[in-house]
Amino acid sequence: MSMQVSTWAIRNPIPPIVLFLALTIAGLFAFSKIPISSMPNVVVPAVSITINQPGAAPSEIETQITRGVEGALAGLRGVKHITSVISEGVSATTVEFHLGIDFDRAMNDTRDAVANIRDQLPRTIQEPQVRREEADDGSLLSYVADAPEMRPEDLAWFIDDTVTRNLLSVPGVAKVTRHGGVSQEISVILDPKRLSAFGVTAADISRQLAQTSADFAGGRLVQAGTEYSVRALGGAKSVAALRDTWIGLGSGRSVRLGDIADIIDGGAEARSITRIDGKQAVTFSVQRAKGASEISTGAAIKTAIAEIQAANPSIVLTEVFSFVDFTQTSYDSTMSAFIEGAVLTILVVFFFLRDGRATALAALTIPLSIIPTFLVIHLLGFSLNFVSLMAISLVTGVLVDDAIVEIENIHRHMASAKKPYDAAMIAAEEIGLAVVATTAVICAVFLPVSFMGGTAGQFFKEFGVTVAVAAFFSLVVARMLTPLIAAYFLKAPPHKAEAVGGLTALYRRLVEWTLDNRGKTVGIAAISVALSFALLPQLSTGYLPYEDYSQSSLTIELPRGSTLAQTDAVAQRIAKTLRKRPEVLYVLTSSGGDAGVNVASVEVKLVPPNARSISQRDFESLVLPELMEEPDIRVKFANSAGAKDISIALISENVEALEAAAVAIERDMRTIQGINSVGSTMPLAQPEILIIPDFAKAAQLGVTVQALSDAVNIATMGDTESSLAKLNRDGRRLPIRARLAAGSETTLDTIRELRLPTVSGGSVPLGTVADIRFGAGPASIERYDRHRKIAVGANLDGLALGDAMTQIQGLPSMRALPKDVEVRNTGDAEEMDDLFSRFLTTIGLGMMMVYAIQVLLYKDWIQPFTRMAALPLSIGGAFLALLLTGTDLNMPAAIGILMLMGIADKNSILLVDYMVERIRGGADRREAIIEACTIRARPILMTSLAMLGGMVPVAVGFGLDTAFRAPMAIAVIGGLISSTALSLVFVPILFDYVRDLEEWLVPRLQRML
Repeated sequence: MSMQVSTWAIRNPIPPIVLFLALTIAGLFAFSKIPISSMPNVVVPAVSITINQPGAAPSEIETQITRGVEGALAGLRGVKHITSVISEGVSATTVEFHLGIDFDRAMNDTRDAVANIRDQLPRTIQEPQVRREEADDGSLLSYVADAPEMRPEDLAWFIDDTVTRNLLSVPGVAKVTRHGGVSQEISVILDPKRLSAFGVTAADISRQLAQTSADFAGGRLVQAGTEYSVRALGGAKSVAALRDTWIGLGSGRSVRLGDIADIIDGGAEARSITRIDGKQAVTFSVQRAKGASEISTGAAIKTAIAEIQAANPSIVLTEVFSFVDFTQTSYDSTMSAFIEGAVLTILVVFFFLRDGRATALAALTIPLSIIPTFLVIHLLGFSLNFVSLMAISLVTGVLVDDAIVEIENIHRHMASAKKPYDAAMIAAEEIGLAVVATTAVICAVFLPVSFMGGTAGQFFKEFGVTVAVAAFFSLVVARMLTPLIAAYFLKAPPHKAEAVGGLTALYRRLVEWTLDNRGKTVGIAAISVALSFALLPQLSTGYLPYEDYSQSSLTIELPRGSTLAQTDAVAQRIAKTLRKRPEVLYVLTSSGGDAGVNVASVEVKLVPPNARSISQRDFESLVLPELMEEPDIRVKFANSAGAKDISIALISENVEALEAAAVAIERDMRTIQGINSVGSTMPLAQPEILIIPDFAKAAQLGVTVQALSDAVNIATMGDTESSLAKLNRDGRRLPIRARLAAGSETTLDTIRELRLPTVSGGSVPLGTVADIRFGAGPASIERYDRHRKIAVGANLDGLALGDAMTQIQGLPSMRALPKDVEVRNTGDAEEMDDLFSRFLTTIGLGMMMVYAIQVLLYKDWIQPFTRMAALPLSIGGAFLALLLTGTDLNMPAAIGILMLMGIADKNSILLVDYMVERIRGGADRREAIIEACTIRARPILMTSLAMLGGMVPVAVGFGLDTAFRAPMAIAVIGGLISSTALSLVFVPILFDYVRDLEEWLVPRLQRML
């Protein structure tokens, strides 16, 4: 059939040419539409549930809220893990589902489960927020806004309003988040002495303002044939009007608000401070929508920022961090490697054929295979990311394989005095089945990757499909265009050239020796395979290779109870130390925020990798000891995902045993060379002021614990956002927050004197019905799969992830864990285990498909084993190359080995196919084997060297951003060298043995049937 397609194409050249012109045009159009991103569109089906209860302690939230939420979620279908983080006033639970689950249904089920227990949760909580977690929530671009003439709250509003509104109108932008600055609000600072004198509470004032200083609908009324809407307008129109608001005191008494409080029109209480190089600043980050192109979206964002800047010249917007630059570098580097590989591939072809026309014909295969592949990528919704682009760059050599085999065969027949037209006809018939088989094998290996599953499988999917599609188009080119163009374009060479000179005769003698010494040859082959797999334990294992983003992130944690000013002072000392390094461009610090006022995050922008002598990881290792000299703080670097490279989860319901185990493991991990930033998430004690009610007095006076809590909560923090009165100004609704003065002005005695309403209508000081004392409690609580959790983590510093995990598992503290404490691998360690288990399954499935395809193509049940003999022979070269280069056996290396499974089989197919054809033609078996080896050695060497040429630029690391692609190329190069060299020697012997088996077994089976 393949011969008929080629013959038809030669005789009817116009339809194939028109077909590929159409595919090329469509592919180029699709290429312009494909989004460019750094990562594949990885979907992690996770839903987060956030419930706020302002002022509540973590231990109370755990008991009253989190446990109930976890119990409701545990029964949902497809739940993989439930993780909770509880801090002051916030319960954040994330439920992760298994891949393959219907995400929309999982989202709805989660929302329903939370709604079903809503009446069981405390009434003081804010409405639960349920949202899906997206994998690409990272910031695309970050900017700092500088406006010396503006108040901080006005600059914050400019970002929240003008900047956010303009950027959200940009296609591809999903979210704009402000960092630093303060929101504007009207602060009603209550005088505690006057409150006591008038017998009124902060809660009374806040709630009266919410009920009186507001506009409400009043229904409708018909008068004189006209219907009127009725509105009750009580909202204060200005701060002056708010001062004149009267507050009821009961018993017909009232007081003007301005007489018991100071009214301040300004910013809310600052709970965070952001600085860049020590200068206070307001920053904002922009996140892209899922599936949007990072490059085009980034360009559109920069255009919008320039327009905002032009319209507001008094405000300077400066880009500080850009993930777009990394994506652009990755894209440019991959395309450069692709072009370099293609050039080397073409040079290899020319070296062997010494024919410009034949070389041009082989070179034409690359664009004609790649460009239509872009069309399929676009139709499948893939992006041009480091995985799909890596597939394209590494498959360059594979694409010309089929064409090289065709051209070499045509060239050989033309050297025998045949005209190009006749040579193309004969070669198409002779080599057709082998070409189809080699491409089918590649597709059979890579297509099962699409069904691999797991997070790693989502990386493999785009790689496998891209390689399979490109290989398919290369087959179509080889079967239709290559013989067609060769028939009309090539010229017969003046003589038959020996591409490898005397090597052909030497190789022929080697094959003859192996046929005469079959036992010794098989023994050598068996030893080679055994030694290959013996290398496996020597390899270091990992998950993802280290990437240099020129941006380091570290977290500073001070003791609980530290103030925002103290945290900011430490952050600035750390930033000053970092700025002394020549690798640092600038330092952005953010003190306080959601994590607490005792925590600061530091973002360090480094100069580009080619402008510094050390890597990002080396920089972190060098500066960490100096940063840790700062007393009474925790300093830890995070990886690009914002987490530690190693994370071990200890879970238990025995809190004391859990904390003791975490301390012991953290201590032992510090003794391991090759890791740093060792630390745990064991919560520090949070200083607390405990209010212990005297229930007898409280019951006698009619004071409830809820009233007691509200009085303190509202007095110190103000009421919840939804319960506050609002002041309308220029289309904005400014919250009016009534509370006591923040800071040192409010003392413990002030709290004791707070008034509480009694059942008789009067009020009493809080100190008369409660004992107020100092105490301590957990600052935060982590839970994992409905158990208390403490994570012990570290960053890698020259040690592979697999080696680090092996050493950690052997620590005395890990071997002596209490029986009620369990260990769970999380993060990269969990993904690494999942990767290798799924990878082995995928390889097994791929090998079964390779065997099945060869049985179908050749109608032979035994000889496919001979053709697959190169597979174990290739493994040793891959392992040896990884070992010699110090490369981990990680995800990209695993992809390379998978790729090797497809391309290594080709050598055996070319050899065995010709042997079988010569035997069917009546040749003696020995002569058929020797002739096949002699004739097919040249195209095998050509295709192997062509593939090596395509991968060398990636393996060597030409250009930037080769960290992910290099391990794959190294594995393929090593395996390809070993499989090519060994298969040329051992496959003939295996074929001879299998032929003996067939001649002995087939007659016996025929007699049995």
